[in-house]
Order: sequence, then structure tokens, then C-alpha cells
Amino acid sequence: MDYQFQAGTIPLLVSMPHVGTDIPDEIAATMTAAATDRQDTDWHLARLYGFLQEMGASTIAARWSRYAIDLNRPPENTNLYPGQDTTGLCPVDTFHREPLYVEGRVPDQAEVERRLQHYWQPYHARLRAELDRLLAIHGRVVLWDAHSIASRVPRFFDGKLPDLNFGTADGATCAPGLAHAVVSRALAQDRYSVAVNGRFKGGHITRFYGRPETGVHAIQLEMCQSVYMDEEAPYGYRSDLAAQVQGLLRAMTQAAADWVQS
Repeated sequence: MDYQFQAGTIPLLVSMPHVGTDIPDEIAATMTAAATDRQDTDWHLARLYGFLQEMGASTIAARWSRYAIDLNRPPENTNLYPGQDTTGLCPVDTFHREPLYVEGRVPDQAEVERRLQHYWQPYHARLRAELDRLLAIHGRVVLWDAHSIASRVPRFFDGKLPDLNFGTADGATCAPGLAHAVVSRALAQDRYSVAVNGRFKGGHITRFYGRPETGVHAIQLEMCQSVYMDEEAPYGYRSDLAAQVQGLLRAMTQAAADWVQS
């Protein structure tokens, strides 16, 4: 199976496209030692969001590493942040500019197309099918795209990121009421810093599927890994830290669920 999927009962679907750590053998054989560490994984998110099943939310989580193919990039590999550095559909280096492929083995267009068909498409087909199922039942649905990232990645931004980074493509991917319901919960606390449509405005999943006029309201949360885990290898889960942020995550996802069902 190319993903882990759980169908829920409420109109909330949480997508985790960057939690995968598996790399197919034929791809791994072309890669450098830098790929072995999977350092740019969204570590432990399924565990952190473990309360979702109890809430009744649907979940989909990737199996394959973003190093094989990035499920949150458009299939045509356009840059979501024009003029800014970013990694592509089939990344050729890590966030720290370490080459992922041995010399002469960078995937060509035919290989990219193969990966799109075999590893990218199944995730998106399931995501689309679940959105359509929930829409048919409830009339509208929230798609929550869950991500995490090291708090400091000099390649992409200066200094430390805010702890919680919400993206709605500057308001295009969801109704203002949903954004307010979620973000207001974040702003009501003073432990974690918050940004809205700052460095992260939402990736392909948020921007492509978020169509409020069709009943699909999408919001992305990019969270600093420092709030729940060790950012250095072996990237351990910190239960003491996670316990502090889980309550807020539950309150925010519940706010989304309450809004869409109101």
C-alpha cells in the first residue's frame, strides 16, 4: 500500500504527505548516503495527531519518502514560491544542499513520469475520493494538511521559524470563518509563536484541493519540530513536549470540525 488511510465519520480529512520514510529499492540504489538519514521527513506526525481517530476524522499518511517523490508538489513541477529557493517534485538534494543521487543517476523526465504514476497518483486519487465521499455525505469538508519542519533551515529562511505556520494561499483556499476559528485558538495561547500566510502559504495539496466554492475548505499547518521532538538525529519523539502541544492541536482541529458542521 502506498499510504495509510482511515475513513472517518465527520467532514474533516487530515493529510500527512511528508511522513513517509520508505524509498523503493530501485530508487534507493541510485541514491547517496545523504538519503539514508531521511532528515527532511515530517517525523512522528501520525503519533502527534493520534487523537484524530477518536474525533472521527479521516486521515491519509504517506508511505513513500519525499526523497522519492514529493506528494505536495504539482505534477508539472512548477515552483509554488516563484523567485524563492525550494525543492522540487523529485528532489535532487536535501534541505541542506546535500546531493541525493550518485553522479549520473539524477532522474530524467521519463523516470519522473514513472514515479508520478506509481507513487504520486495513488495518494492523490485516495485523497480526492475521500473528499468526494465526505462532500456527498456532509455537503462541505475541511482538508487539513499537516506538516512539520526543522525550526532553522538557512537555505529557505533566516533565523528561526514561528512555531505554528498556517497557510491558506492568502485566503483563497478556505472561508474566512474557518481560518478565524482555527487561528483564533492558536492566538489565544502564549506558548507558541504564530504566523498566517507568512513563509508558508500552503503547498500543492492546500492550493489545488482548497476550493471553497465547491465546498472544500483547505488549510495547511507547518509546525516547527522543536515543539514536539528532537531536531537532531535520531529525531526522537519528546513526549514531554508533545503533551504540551497536543491539546492545542486537538482544539484547533476540533474548531475546524465544529465550523464545518455548523
